[in-house]
Amino acid sequence: MKTKFGRREFAALTAGTAAVAMTRPAMAAPSVLRYVKSGNLTILDPIWTTAYVTRDHGYMIYDTLFAMDEQNAFKPQMVDKYTISPDKTLWTFTLRDGLEWHDGKPVTSEDCVASLQRWGKRDTMAQKLMDFVKELKTVDAKTFTMQLKEPYGLVLETLGKPSSNVPFMMPKAAAETDPFKQISSHIGSGPFIYVDAESKPGEKHVYAKNTKYKPRAEPPSGLAGGKVVKVDRVEVIEMPDTQQQVNAISAGEIDVVEQLPHDLIPVLKKDKDVKLVDWNPLGHQFVIRFNWVNKPFDNPKMRLAALYCMQQEEYLKATVGEKEYYKVCSAAFVCGTPNAFDAPDGMLVKANFEKSKALLKEAGYDGTPIVLMQSTTLPVLTNMAPVTKSLLERGGFKVDMQSMDWQTLVTRRTKKEPADKGGWNIFHTYSVAADVLNPISDSYMAANGSKAWFGWPDDPEMEKLRDQYARETDPAKGKALAGAIQTRALTTAQYGWLGQWYGPGATRSNVSGWLKAPVPVMWNVEKK
Repeated sequence: MKTKFGRREFAALTAGTAAVAMTRPAMAAPSVLRYVKSGNLTILDPIWTTAYVTRDHGYMIYDTLFAMDEQNAFKPQMVDKYTISPDKTLWTFTLRDGLEWHDGKPVTSEDCVASLQRWGKRDTMAQKLMDFVKELKTVDAKTFTMQLKEPYGLVLETLGKPSSNVPFMMPKAAAETDPFKQISSHIGSGPFIYVDAESKPGEKHVYAKNTKYKPRAEPPSGLAGGKVVKVDRVEVIEMPDTQQQVNAISAGEIDVVEQLPHDLIPVLKKDKDVKLVDWNPLGHQFVIRFNWVNKPFDNPKMRLAALYCMQQEEYLKATVGEKEYYKVCSAAFVCGTPNAFDAPDGMLVKANFEKSKALLKEAGYDGTPIVLMQSTTLPVLTNMAPVTKSLLERGGFKVDMQSMDWQTLVTRRTKKEPADKGGWNIFHTYSVAADVLNPISDSYMAANGSKAWFGWPDDPEMEKLRDQYARETDPAKGKALAGAIQTRALTTAQYGWLGQWYGPGATRSNVSGWLKAPVPVMWNVEKK
């Protein structure tokens, strides 16, 4: 059920902060940043799910060993220094001084090793790294080593990966939780502390400045550098109605909106008290995902038939609208980047419905409806499924589109039961472009069966190609392998990429410091 906030309800939500300010007249009122995100936060474990709203929660309270800066370079974050043996198989990491969990205990190398091991069982990029890891071992309280079986070309890129699943460091007790079960504790070492007692899913989540956090000395850049918190408190207000978001930021009831609905951008462009912020200049990529485990998409001809129905601009017009904010792109690894290759024969750009019908006939399709999950609470995804339903039906499929909120979809996509038993056949999602720049960071390209991302593709040939890419240190050879991997993904119809899009956020004019990064982080943000 959607929770709607009018001005009275909003006043009730913030009354606690006002009361605190009134009891401390001699002190300056606490600086509170009220922030509306693109979806509701119900899952608090950023290793258990790849949902971006949970990833963002992770960046608030946890920290990482390495981080990606604004130039896409990977820099130490919790790590003070690291060394690599001459044969490039032994990596030694030493933590910086002053790292402390929110409960006052020091961060240790044991915590980090346990965190990496749990993350390594869930994240697709981590799984590939772990295939090359012989041993993770603590040396002392601040030092640990990673012994590789052979040199691996993407160690820092993996440990510093910017987006889901992010290798957040957690206390050893939490990190020892079964990776397929959610953690129950939310203690981190990051720049904010999650205030569980004041947070209520469906209404708001509260984060207090971690006054004991010691930022790095470097200036902030992307997700790297000094994480300096400039507000006392962040309140993430759950406000799913997009028109209400626009009204609330115009009225000054909220300070930041992460992602604006494209059709309402013109309204805020005219508001002198609101600024648009292009915080993710690399943009995003739409995706369609098939379930390889169950019929009918266990049959590659069925998946290929579906891909032949895809027509990117139909999606982009329906979801984004203005050409200023989208790009038709048949490259899996993002147009304008080193690994970009156009798909052959206009695939994914121009539909071929007759080819789809022919493949369905070859596959013996019996007309059983395809269960297509539609998200109704992420505005940029809401119109994806209706376009797919229309395109697939033109290509000979029958489609049962089932509507649900995003968190329900995120939970249901984990199920491997047949579609008529609570499972699914197709769903849509999107990734920040930084997640899909190469065949290892792109979780959709992993094809290691039950270990793969939802949809669970199983293709040993793809995994051989990805291993070759992971080992390769020559950029030219790596680019050629990326092209071969994209070709393989199209040949097996592993999944579909459906164009790039861009979308600004918005802040009140008295808010500044929103960093350019693939993740909307709230350190460095100041409210005057």
